[in-house]
Amino acid sequence: MSASWCYMRKIYTEFSIKLYKPFFLRRLPCRGLTCRSCFTDNNNKEINEKKSSRPKKGPVTYESATYDIPTEPGDKKDISCPLPKSYSPEFVEAAWYDWWVDQGFFTPEYGHKEGTSRQKFVMCLPPPNVTGTLHLGHAITNTIQDALVRWHRMRGFETLWIPGCDHAGIATQVVVEKKLWQEKKLTRHDVGREEFLQQVWIWKERKEETIYDQLKKLGSSLDWNRSCFTLDENLSEAVTEAFIRLHDSGLIYRKNKMVNWSCQLQSVISDIEVDNISVSKRTLLDIPGYKDKVEFGALTSFAYPVVDKAEEVVVSTTRPETMLGDTAIAVHPLDARYQHLHGCFVQHPIDGRQLPIVCDESVEMEFGTGAVKITPAHDKTDYAIGQRHGLPSVSVISRSGVMENVGASYAGMKRFEARKEVVEDLKRRGVYRGSRSHAMTLPICSRSKDVIEPLVLEQWFVSMVEMSEMGINAVKTKQLTFVPEYYEKVWFNWLKTAEEWCISRQLWWGHRIPAYFAYDKNKGSDGGVWVAARTDQEAQTKAAQQLNLSNKEDVVTQQDEDVLDTWFSSGLLPFSSLGWPRQTDDLKNFYPISLMETGSDILFFWVARMVMLGMKLTNQLPFSKVLLHGLLRDAHGRKMSKSLGNVIDPLDVISGITLKDLHKKLEKDSNLSPHEVETAREGQRRDFPQGIPTCGTDALRFMLCSYDFKDDEIPMNISHVQAKRHFCNKIWNGFKFVTSYVSTPMAYSLSLGQSTDVMDRWILSRLSNLVELCDEGFKSLDLQSCTKALQNFWVSDFCDIYLEYSKPMLNGDSEEDRERTRQLLCLCVDVFLRALSPFMPYLSEELYQRLPITQKAVSVVVATYPEPTEVPYRDLELEMLVEHVKVIASQVLSVATRYSLKSSLLKVCVQVSPGTGLDSPALVHALQNMTRCQAVGITSSGIPADYIVYHLDNHIDVGLLLKGIVDVDVESEKINQKLGKLEKKFTQLKKTSEKALKMTLEKQQKLQKEISDTTEMMQRLRDSIKELETMHNDEKD
Repeated sequence: MSASWCYMRKIYTEFSIKLYKPFFLRRLPCRGLTCRSCFTDNNNKEINEKKSSRPKKGPVTYESATYDIPTEPGDKKDISCPLPKSYSPEFVEAAWYDWWVDQGFFTPEYGHKEGTSRQKFVMCLPPPNVTGTLHLGHAITNTIQDALVRWHRMRGFETLWIPGCDHAGIATQVVVEKKLWQEKKLTRHDVGREEFLQQVWIWKERKEETIYDQLKKLGSSLDWNRSCFTLDENLSEAVTEAFIRLHDSGLIYRKNKMVNWSCQLQSVISDIEVDNISVSKRTLLDIPGYKDKVEFGALTSFAYPVVDKAEEVVVSTTRPETMLGDTAIAVHPLDARYQHLHGCFVQHPIDGRQLPIVCDESVEMEFGTGAVKITPAHDKTDYAIGQRHGLPSVSVISRSGVMENVGASYAGMKRFEARKEVVEDLKRRGVYRGSRSHAMTLPICSRSKDVIEPLVLEQWFVSMVEMSEMGINAVKTKQLTFVPEYYEKVWFNWLKTAEEWCISRQLWWGHRIPAYFAYDKNKGSDGGVWVAARTDQEAQTKAAQQLNLSNKEDVVTQQDEDVLDTWFSSGLLPFSSLGWPRQTDDLKNFYPISLMETGSDILFFWVARMVMLGMKLTNQLPFSKVLLHGLLRDAHGRKMSKSLGNVIDPLDVISGITLKDLHKKLEKDSNLSPHEVETAREGQRRDFPQGIPTCGTDALRFMLCSYDFKDDEIPMNISHVQAKRHFCNKIWNGFKFVTSYVSTPMAYSLSLGQSTDVMDRWILSRLSNLVELCDEGFKSLDLQSCTKALQNFWVSDFCDIYLEYSKPMLNGDSEEDRERTRQLLCLCVDVFLRALSPFMPYLSEELYQRLPITQKAVSVVVATYPEPTEVPYRDLELEMLVEHVKVIASQVLSVATRYSLKSSLLKVCVQVSPGTGLDSPALVHALQNMTRCQAVGITSSGIPADYIVYHLDNHIDVGLLLKGIVDVDVESEKINQKLGKLEKKFTQLKKTSEKALKMTLEKQQKLQKEISDTTEMMQRLRDSIKELETMHNDEKD
């Protein structure tokens, strides 16, 4: 329907002609239903209405009103004042949240009766990082979870939704370090560990407060009494306990292994913090710490002379500087080109070392020359080959990114400067064999934008073998399920190949590793051991036992300076947030939690680790079901990125923001380079030329739940939120219409479902359908089905049909009809608002509190969610008959609008096949009310000859008497003029399409859409001309 409306609006605005699609029911002329001009409010000093016009070009603006009645935080909102003329989120969203919190609605204790037990529903919010503020990616997670929590709460469940924030070790430390440098030109080492951590805590307090304010503005029904932070004392205790238990059971150990090293951050980073950038050809890139750009995407070839043979082996590499650390040449054992060289050696062309030629089946014979250089210290694949063949590992690049363990001419040189020098050296020595463009993947640190350097370092690791098997078996036995189900296969594939998890981070901000290096002070550190302990004293005791010392005072202990990977503490959240390892009441009552909902991108980094750590440390799954949503993309399908300027603060959508203020936020809040800032500004100018209009929380939430969020990617467009804001206004006006006819609180009659009026029974059937669809949607976790059902019911069934139909009843002489209709209207609104509440908490509360019915809850938040048994009125046969009536009415009104006629002038004759049931007097009466026509007749024997006939289907023809009503000549001239304009436009579009290959895919799609729309418009105008010709011929006859 929305697509049809857009199509008709386009014709009207471009060609000044009102042309409705056949079978389209909504009509332009206002009949006093939901047009905002149909309602007026008396002046009220407590409501400050600020009207603004909407210019033809410029930012979208709306009439707004504010709630100005003095209300203390936690007090109930004063609803004695009249509703503003139109929907205003500023007015609607005021005061309610603090009252909900103060009433304790969001706590599991609310509604508890002594001696009774209830089903439980528990979730924990994926903790946002305190690096910054929330974006729309957080908003979709939050909205999905809140809708589910509110639905369960309204069904009487004992609900708990735990809020919290994550310390985000690397990310937060980086942003505070940048801030310290920008403001004071100091590094963390300049100020020292203690002072630096104080600065980070100040940052954390400010950002956490902002994040919690955002969550509250989004209407999140979180239990704030149980909020947590991953560095809180009780959660830190859980981290220490988990590390010690896993260490003492042999699952955590220290070893040398290749890791992702960020030279800029001076720390190991996880795979999730590495952006793998595709480089298709020779490319110059800006790299931190380098004045000039560095070339990537070049494949350099050079030769290794074979010892004692007049031969050479040519190898190729994208990293020539690493050849200084080569320790072998590898070939495939079946490669005939090199079989005569098995067991031979080559000579290093720069330092003269002799390197063995080894055979390894991992070598691709078809790639390059089929021979590859092996640098075990600086490449993951080479490291594995080195391990298999017992090759030495020579590190030639230090943690600082400079050359080490090399000749004097290279020592201390930056790695990418050494790259150029190595190539020149190879040329001088006569072994350079050329260079060409080569596609490659470049690992970039997402935090520092530096190129990752693979290094072999001694770090702490978690063994994944045992715990991975536990996670696999949990899914195989259906103890753990995924929605969507296809993630089961992804889960198995990852866990079966999961490698050791490096949990060491060379940072200051985070959980310091509770591990101590201990040794006998009388013998020195050479024979030292590592122990895991809660305190230094405990470490001494454990070390004394391992070192066979009777006096623990002889033990010297030094705690590891490193901190743990943030994902380690996050992996404990389902039980650490409830008090583990202490056996608290919350842990007893609410663990395991009911459902884990999060983004599919962190299935392994977070969900898998929660499952494995939970099963190992608590002997049970932390949750039994996982709901995964896709990644939010912008309107162009791009990933949300600050450097693109498409990361949106949900509060900017809720409250609106100008383009100028978007630019200011970008400059103030981001840590982007000047070039990235300008790129982002340009992106904002393109995507939000007029800024972002005020849409409100409810519209944003409803829109986010309207997407099929289980898809891998979710396209986000601000115009979609605006459309949902218009829906909010539709709800607002429909509610005002209903309540304008109800002066005192209404009590429902038990006989409503026995009404003889066909349209009364039809709206009750449609109401039953709404409740059934919402019930099914929530139970299957298909929230988009719920939002679609809610919007379709309110717009297409309730407003467009039943409210129109009810007007004669409400204004008629029969008190019985008026009373029955008022009750039905109130029942529909009551059920609808309760069904809507999980998605639009503010609007549903505002209207529910004002709904004039005798029986209702203290708040819609804790009202009963509609169940199918509450409205058991479904009648599919009746719905099918009324659907035919709607189609007939749509055709009649479409023709009336097309020729600017009042429907009251029209005479209608409908021919139906016998046995269809459409000749029922009740349905004829319904059709009369819907169309407001002068006369409606039903026949099965043929439509009179002077009627224009419209064939709808094999059982229905609609005849309209247009003779003498439509001025054929005037209408024909108007339509021909419009058709001429469209034909010229179509010709121009076809010429433009000839150059489509030079356009972007997005522009091509837009052009094809415009051509298709124009073609359809022209066809409709030609059909209208034929129709007028038929009328003209009839008049001649």
